[in-house]
Amino acid sequence: MDVARVRQMWHLLEPLHAVLYYAPETFEEAAALGYATDERWPSYFAWRAAPLGPVGAGQVASAFYSFSPAMVERHVPEAWRVAAPGDVLAARLRAMDRFYRRLPGADVDALKEAADLARRAAEAAVHAGRPLAAANAALPWPDAPHLVLWQAATVLREHRGDGHLAALLAAGLDPVEALVSFAAVGAASTETFASRGWSADEWAAARERLAARGLVAADGGATDAGRALRAEVERRTDELAAGPWAVLGEHDTARLSELLGGVWLAVLGSGLLPRENTLGVGKV
Repeated sequence: MDVARVRQMWHLLEPLHAVLYYAPETFEEAAALGYATDERWPSYFAWRAAPLGPVGAGQVASAFYSFSPAMVERHVPEAWRVAAPGDVLAARLRAMDRFYRRLPGADVDALKEAADLARRAAEAAVHAGRPLAAANAALPWPDAPHLVLWQAATVLREHRGDGHLAALLAAGLDPVEALVSFAAVGAASTETFASRGWSADEWAAARERLAARGLVAADGGATDAGRALRAEVERRTDELAAGPWAVLGEHDTARLSELLGGVWLAVLGSGLLPRENTLGVGKV
């Protein structure tokens, strides 16, 4: 499978999953469970970690990787004192059901073919060494096509994300170095990456470590070696994410990309997703 196609499918599916963390329906469901909603992090950690069960901060920090452990500890295991993981999982499906049903331009009744194809890809994903993908893949499939599509997008994005962490580890980039090196190539601003909770001292220390390896210049920008390393990380991430699409096949993968256009535009058109993000979607 051409890695350009693999990257395209990520760009198409990522917004379909990520709207979970921004939709007003999500915050309404979070408030009903008892989470604070003045910022998105209390419910974010609950929504994303719930498939793992009532795990502790160390396990979540390991699986999420780029978040400061101190930030994770502020929200986990507090998340499970507010609501049990099973209740969180039910609420996130309710939120996505409500969001997609009212989304202008998204015909939820016309999503069955796309949902079937995306589910086939998700079910083809190999989960060894991929804890978040495995946890989401173990959940029962919902009945409604738009929720099947959302869950498949979730499994596939976590499958890719787990593989990305393997690529970062192979490149010798620890969690904060992964962010500093990504900011250095212009994937997003330093301010955007600050949302992951690292202190200014931790960020500066990581930059110094990268500078000692010849990866970051004095101005904070990436050197040629730094750009080459990040390009290798992204290339390897695409390769590690290719399995489900290779099983689905070029024809059906291309068909899915066509079918996703309308709902993808509708999600982006909602204006809920930030223009700049820590994943570098559209930048790398």
